[in-house]
Amino acid sequence: MQMITKIILIAALILSIFIPFMAFLLGERKKGRLKTTLAINITMFFAILVIADIMLFGGSVNAAETAEAAASTAEGLRYIAAALSTGMSTIGAGIAVASSASAALGALSEDSSVMGKALIFVALAEGVALYGLLISFIILN
Repeated sequence: MQMITKIILIAALILSIFIPFMAFLLGERKKGRLKTTLAINITMFFAILVIADIMLFGGSVNAAETAEAAASTAEGLRYIAAALSTGMSTIGAGIAVASSASAALGALSEDSSVMGKALIFVALAEGVALYGLLISFIILN
């Protein structure tokens, strides 16, 4: 039964694309005909898609134990928080290093005595990524 339903829904989706397209190609070309054909095509496609979702994925759901679900959710959120702190800090550090390193190279090309100051500013920008990594280690432990 499930296989027949899937085949019928796939055929309906394919026909919802080809029937309006063929009607447009074979019919008389008028000014508003393309918009009408596209509107019919989009409406049919998404209507069949919603019906397919309801029919194929409308099964029953079994709830897990609440304590186990809460524990697994908390563990998952810890991993997401660690990933976000590392990822966002490295993106910020990349933006900071891009601007400070290009400014440091410009300053070095004019005066080579500013090497130490330029190096400090670039290192401060890279420190942002290290702080994000440190926070993610704190979250995971």
